[in-house]
Amino acid sequence: MSQAPLPALVKFRTKQNETPRWGLVHGNLSTPGSAVTSLDSSVNLDTILTSTDPKALLQKLASEADSSTQTLADIELMAPIDNQEVWGAGVTYYRSKVARQEESKSGGSFYDLVYSADRPELFFKSTPHRTVGPNESIRVRSDSNWCVPEPELALVFSSRLELIGVTVGDDVSARDIEGENPLYLPQAKMHIGCCALGPGIVPVSALPARENTVIRVHIVRNGETVVDGSTTLDQMKRGFDELAGWLGRDNAFPNGVILLTGTGVVPPDEFSLLAGDMVHISISGIGTLTNSVEKG
Repeated sequence: MSQAPLPALVKFRTKQNETPRWGLVHGNLSTPGSAVTSLDSSVNLDTILTSTDPKALLQKLASEADSSTQTLADIELMAPIDNQEVWGAGVTYYRSKVARQEESKSGGSFYDLVYSADRPELFFKSTPHRTVGPNESIRVRSDSNWCVPEPELALVFSSRLELIGVTVGDDVSARDIEGENPLYLPQAKMHIGCCALGPGIVPVSALPARENTVIRVHIVRNGETVVDGSTTLDQMKRGFDELAGWLGRDNAFPNGVILLTGTGVVPPDEFSLLAGDMVHISISGIGTLTNSVEKG
């Protein structure tokens, strides 16, 4: 007998109780009326990702869940993260390779080489306190005049690097800082509000076939669309297992880890995020992550 599909996992708070809780969503994350079941306060992403069998635990939690009158419309979604590190993979799409070469004054050849190399580019991206959730503000560095969102599929791994689920990610990047010198990558990538995750974690099985998994970014400024672009997951050069294998080499993630898998959608060179912009990133099978923009 086959098991029921795993529900989506969300972190949330309510107007009545601002203490963060985790819950299971029985339905589509894009449907406000989808029911939400609160999990016991002792259960969070840490306990799930460090358990012996996270998928079995989620199945158990889903089978034991009481009926709930809460819906997605009743709660405030938060970034689906507790004490996990967020890492990033770079130059996994051809479009990203071209963009990095165009922006770099001195290191363009590095990006061409890493795109075709066996070893992928992996970098530390964010910590929980630098990461924002749905409807919160991502941040443009105060010393950057060329900053863009990078819409990416995010993989959620257990402490044993078992792929537990996926979510939507935004790898906010200062292209002018990285382009000036590749050694400035940490400053271009990591600062307050540099990463957004959400709306929730869904099982990988929720994704359509790779060629049908659309990753889209839609940016609105003063009520007008200024960027609208998309790609499909089959354009990503690296596989999930491949990235996990390299990420786990000589490394350990006691609370699990979240890995952004790179971007295949890059806004035009003349575009930079401005305070007040609204960024909408959607991925087929998951939902939409919406964030406003503020300037440091």
